[in-house]
Amino acid sequence: MAGHGKKYLEAATRYDKQIPYPPQHALELVKALASAKFDETVEAAFRLGIDPKKADQLVRGTVSLPHGTGKAVRVAAFVPPDKENEAIDAGADVVGGKELVEQLTAGRELDFDVAIATPDLMAEVGKLGRILGPRGLMPNPKAGTVTQDVGKAVSEFKAGRIEYRNDRYGNVAVPVGKVSFDIDQLVSNLAAVSGELIRAKPASSKGRYLQALSVSSTMGPGVKVDIGILDDVVKAAG
Repeated sequence: MAGHGKKYLEAATRYDKQIPYPPQHALELVKALASAKFDETVEAAFRLGIDPKKADQLVRGTVSLPHGTGKAVRVAAFVPPDKENEAIDAGADVVGGKELVEQLTAGRELDFDVAIATPDLMAEVGKLGRILGPRGLMPNPKAGTVTQDVGKAVSEFKAGRIEYRNDRYGNVAVPVGKVSFDIDQLVSNLAAVSGELIRAKPASSKGRYLQALSVSSTMGPGVKVDIGILDDVVKAAG
């Protein structure tokens, strides 16, 4: 542990990788164990009791974090001309239609984190499958990124709405803020994500659904969270 500060060393003495901690305590440890010189992202990793090979057990959607992610989110809006002003007024960073698709096809840099499209533009946006797909940027109705209400969608993603989806192992990993956030902000964001995942439980999922959860910072170790106590935090958050 050479090179780590006093805060990290103190935290390490009261941290056991095998013990699940109450959510607030776990996040306090994550903050204390973060030692990078930049403001690290705090991430929550859930293991769900689903079979990702079955289409009716896939978990995907969006959730608004009460305190945002702490990161400036760049949004692209693929819209017809009559929707461009709506997207711009809502704060979209990149706006266009067919010409934007052509620019990206020709090699324009993907200078955005979220892509939103109106349904009538999806035939064009679909041509970008090989470019947007591998980066998780393809608009999708389940994620709320294919919609006629462009202004609302842009505003929500700029304000801290995030997309979540399970990986091929049945895990869901999402950011819940930055190390610089107050502990109450991190707990509130974690409760929002947990509550949303519980609501998104597939009807065909049997047995324990929320099986495990750990929280960590970008460069820090994972800290296990007590799932039983997490349930109480979610209920308290409404």
